[in-house]
Amino acid sequence: MSTDTTACQSPQCINGNPASRLECPTCNKLGIKGSLFCGQECFKANWKNHKIIHDLATPRQPLLDDPSINKDGTFIGFPNFKYTGSLRPIYPLSQRRVVPPHIPRPDYADNGTPTSEVRKLGQPPRILSKDEQEKMRTVSRLAREVLDIAASHVRPGITTDYIDEIVHNAIIERNAYPSPLNYREFPKSVCTSVNEVICHGIPDQRKLIEGDIINIDVTLYYDGYHGDLNETYPVGRVDDDAKKVMRAARHSLDESIKICKPGALFRDLGKVIEPIARASGCAVVRQYTGHGINDLFHCSPNIPHYAKNKAVGTMKAGMCFTIEPMINLGTNWDLDHWPDKWTAVTIDGKPSAQFEETLLITDTGVEVLTAGKVREDLL
Repeated sequence: MSTDTTACQSPQCINGNPASRLECPTCNKLGIKGSLFCGQECFKANWKNHKIIHDLATPRQPLLDDPSINKDGTFIGFPNFKYTGSLRPIYPLSQRRVVPPHIPRPDYADNGTPTSEVRKLGQPPRILSKDEQEKMRTVSRLAREVLDIAASHVRPGITTDYIDEIVHNAIIERNAYPSPLNYREFPKSVCTSVNEVICHGIPDQRKLIEGDIINIDVTLYYDGYHGDLNETYPVGRVDDDAKKVMRAARHSLDESIKICKPGALFRDLGKVIEPIARASGCAVVRQYTGHGINDLFHCSPNIPHYAKNKAVGTMKAGMCFTIEPMINLGTNWDLDHWPDKWTAVTIDGKPSAQFEETLLITDTGVEVLTAGKVREDLL
């Protein structure tokens, strides 16, 4: 029972919203102040509308005697949220990792706002000079090195936060900045998307288990330019559905790259990707796209991955961009978001896979700047 005397919070209070002391116990646990009611009647009558704030609240560590806390001090984030699948975020998140002051950083590193991107919204794709193209080759090579290092640690029992630590340290060792860190206030140095997470998963304390799949999305900023790529990996032995969605994502990306050359239309990439996904019993996510990349993390062109899209533009030598199809198992391409405002998940809880490369259009075709070794598990 609270000692506060705030007015009853029920809009339909039958007593005229008097000073009240009956506190919502869930709000008390979540640290939400002022959820007071004059009696059980008002509390129950307003429950349907009131409980919405529980899902929107920022999670905090529960009291130490709370049975929801594990022995290691971790706990499930957003316990009242209706998750679409079996995955749960495991909190608390680790502290924001430090970037040494001597490393150059993008404009959003301190305040979270990519000012340069905002200013250049709507501008046509840039044609990079020969010097800029060399810088893109260098930063893309470094990004590939970091991703391969992170992938070598994927196994049951490690946390995605540990992967974030590996990626962060590997990027710092290359005198580069981890591009996701504080980009629009993203809290970590890499995105780790497990099972039904489509993209933008936040590394946390959940341990990977046998049968998971995990996408690791690495971007780093070096010498004024960004290099961006991702791959999806099996955690130990995975089932046939996981293999199918990973192979569909990789195959659709590889085939779409083959049509890239001067004069090709950006909208035609989806014509290649979607039939491959459908033939594998999968769907192409529509809400997220490939993007231009250079001294800006995200810029034009905008590249949808589904057929019959309305993308504008033609490829020209000197353009740099990503293709990164997100493929869901089954026929549903729709998605939901966790209350952390970042994590995008399949609407039906089925697994999703993604692969991404940074590409440079040349005079004669295309150069895959982030190219790695062919993976036998995807053949």
